[in-house]
Amino acid sequence: MAFNIGLSGLRAASVDLDVTGNNIANASTVGFKGSKAQFGDLYASGFLSSGTNPVGGGVRVQDVKQNYAQGNISFTDSGLDLAINGDGFFVLNNGGETRYSRAGQFGVDLDGFVTNNQNMRVQGYQADNDGNLSGIRGDLQIDTANLAPRRTTGLESELNLDSREPVLEVSGTRVQTVGGPVLADEVLTVGYPDGTSRNVTIPAGSSARETAALLNEQRGVGASARSTLDIPGGVISPGSSVIVQNTAFNIPATLADDAAALGWIRDAINDSPLNTINATEDGGNLRLIDSRGNNVTASVEDDTGTEVFADDVVGAVTVTLERELSLTSSSATGVLAGSTDEAFRTNTFNPADQRTYNHATSSTIYDSLGNPHTMTQYFVKEPVSGGDSVWAMYVQIDGEEVGDPPNANGDPTRARFDIQFNQDGSLASIDGNTNGEILISNWTPKDANGQPNGSDGPLLVSDGATTPIPDPPTSSNLVVNLAATTQYGSEFGVNDQRQNGYTTGRLSGLDVSDAGVIFARYTNGQSQTLGQVSLATFNNTNGLSPVGETTWVETFASGQPIVGAPDTGTLGSIKASSIEESNVDLSAELVNLIIAQRNYQANAKTIETSDAVTQTIINLR
Repeated sequence: MAFNIGLSGLRAASVDLDVTGNNIANASTVGFKGSKAQFGDLYASGFLSSGTNPVGGGVRVQDVKQNYAQGNISFTDSGLDLAINGDGFFVLNNGGETRYSRAGQFGVDLDGFVTNNQNMRVQGYQADNDGNLSGIRGDLQIDTANLAPRRTTGLESELNLDSREPVLEVSGTRVQTVGGPVLADEVLTVGYPDGTSRNVTIPAGSSARETAALLNEQRGVGASARSTLDIPGGVISPGSSVIVQNTAFNIPATLADDAAALGWIRDAINDSPLNTINATEDGGNLRLIDSRGNNVTASVEDDTGTEVFADDVVGAVTVTLERELSLTSSSATGVLAGSTDEAFRTNTFNPADQRTYNHATSSTIYDSLGNPHTMTQYFVKEPVSGGDSVWAMYVQIDGEEVGDPPNANGDPTRARFDIQFNQDGSLASIDGNTNGEILISNWTPKDANGQPNGSDGPLLVSDGATTPIPDPPTSSNLVVNLAATTQYGSEFGVNDQRQNGYTTGRLSGLDVSDAGVIFARYTNGQSQTLGQVSLATFNNTNGLSPVGETTWVETFASGQPIVGAPDTGTLGSIKASSIEESNVDLSAELVNLIIAQRNYQANAKTIETSDAVTQTIINLR
């Protein structure tokens, strides 16, 4: 009996040594779960009675139970190294067989599938082309192809327009002279609102151009000159000569009639070195215009050399005086004689003049080929009666107009939109739309040379353009949403400016969130959801059967897997660039190794003692 008892102890100690040795061997195995041998005693019992003091029959190994406690999490340099912080197992596809593991050392194979180092494919939830996760579980695959460009179809502008901003307008007086010679030195006086004045001396014989140049030297004064001389058409005929600025033009006598002669002299003057003179026909007469305001002289001789017309003109000057400035003359018969004064007030927007708009902001948008373009929004406070709550927004793309409808030539007009605000500063409407949306429907994307670049062009409103933009889009149209724009008494600010387009991009890296969502990062600054790792848990984890490669399979005892997304229900979260280390306590295992060794030695001693007793009995005479 003692032999059998000692032998059972040897077997149990041997199993204990095996389990302990296996734990020690896998102390550095990622995702490994340590095991512990569990023992039970043996007793023989009869049908009627087992006696009051039965002698045991030894020991047996009842079970080798794994410890599924959390292992330490350590960081790595690989973005696809994943650790589960909490309950759950990674789901792996091993050629059709489903396995479960805590080892998260993953990579990407030749076909882009996420696999472990044994080429088992990681299971997860797939994402569509827009990055939306579905509930369909399958092999996770990383698309390493370039990210296709996406045209801009929407721009959300969240701005604050400063309600304290003044209305930008230009007002003043416009003086128009009738033209004529300056017969004597004349003094023009520019008066300023502060009571000061500046005298401008116009020498006798000055041309309109010279007069304008002298006035332009004064603060707040703008002047331009123009000279016009008309030659009656009746004095121009074939064979006659026209002398302009001392340059003679001899009309061929072979021309058919006076109309042909008029056309010939017009073209001859325009093609001549007199580049400041422009000749046109006006009601059968020849009109000579010097846009710089130089004096113009002209005469006509008939085919006999007799002068039939002569005139010289001193041009007129247009003087623009800023608000509250005045202009007077020392002579009642001088430059200002017969002139007219007209007050003006304008608020004309000019994108090239920062003085004509209060604020501006720019955004990069993209066409259907992924080419970037600059869209600029200009904001101008408008003068209105009863309050200052109306603004105008002008839109240009790459410095060009995008207004719809086009003009008579088919070119885009200036895109202007009226913005109205409520008394609390919130947006009331834009061009009458209370949803805050406007449609840009006349933009033709162009290249650096100003030519269409081959991407999709506009769809005009007259051709059926509307909002929302259809999906997939087929034009360059885009919607600008200003619903969150305000007019408060604070500085102009761009709180948010988001558009939904981007250029093409190459895959530059992968990120994994705590929820197991895999994001692809691209060189164009975009990121896209590629999928989500799935996890599984079991009602009886101890019922799982280990099958090597740090993996388990389900059994009847474990129950069916409960699969879900990480960090939901009882499932743990995912830690990226991390691995779960073996949960083996090496110090404890070394101590247990000593204990198992002593148990083995002690059971061997039991057999040795039983053998000695048996030998004693055999040796009896």
